[in-house]
Amino acid sequence: MTTVSANASVMDGIYRHQRHIYDLTRRYYLLGRNDLIAALKPPSGGTVLEIGCGTARNLILTARRYPEAQLFGIDISAEMLKSADAMVSKSGLSGRIKLAQGDATGFDAGPLLGVARFDRVFFSYSLSMIPGWEAALRQAIEAVAPGGELHVVDFGQQSALPGWFGKALKAWLARFHVTPRANLGDAMATLAQEHHGELSFATIYRDYARIGVIRLP
Repeated sequence: MTTVSANASVMDGIYRHQRHIYDLTRRYYLLGRNDLIAALKPPSGGTVLEIGCGTARNLILTARRYPEAQLFGIDISAEMLKSADAMVSKSGLSGRIKLAQGDATGFDAGPLLGVARFDRVFFSYSLSMIPGWEAALRQAIEAVAPGGELHVVDFGQQSALPGWFGKALKAWLARFHVTPRANLGDAMATLAQEHHGELSFATIYRDYARIGVIRLP
């Protein structure tokens, strides 16, 4: 079994049943997702790609907030894409949201989605679930069009919260193959420098989460 298919099998195993209650349960602790969507601000008629789109919750909210944008999403889990397809269809946004199965660490957006580069690309709490997350970041920046932006929100290190809280959260997240990336900011800074971009990066909610944007020239 290849690494890609192995990762897909792990994700499918986790979400085969959880996908039915995913949005209901995650709304209480995936903080900062709406902050990221509010900051996207794609140009009129622009394209937006979410990598690790899950149930398409973020794509649907983004489509409603930016009615002239075209939305795209990839996810490695076929199980999650079942829920995503159903939610997009139910929302009446099938004409504006295109989904495909793809590996964040190695995808060719052109053949997969019909668009090679995007005005906005984002990760929302997916990098902490991708074993090769740094490769995924590098892949993502290559999918950003000139003048476009890469947005990320994910778990922080809870440095300003009680120690017991951080330990308990990380132990609980580990049960779902989730690992907060302590050096996310450094990795994004390196990418920004390599691509002559500008980085904005901050901790939010007492370092419960971290949010960053790379703007390309």
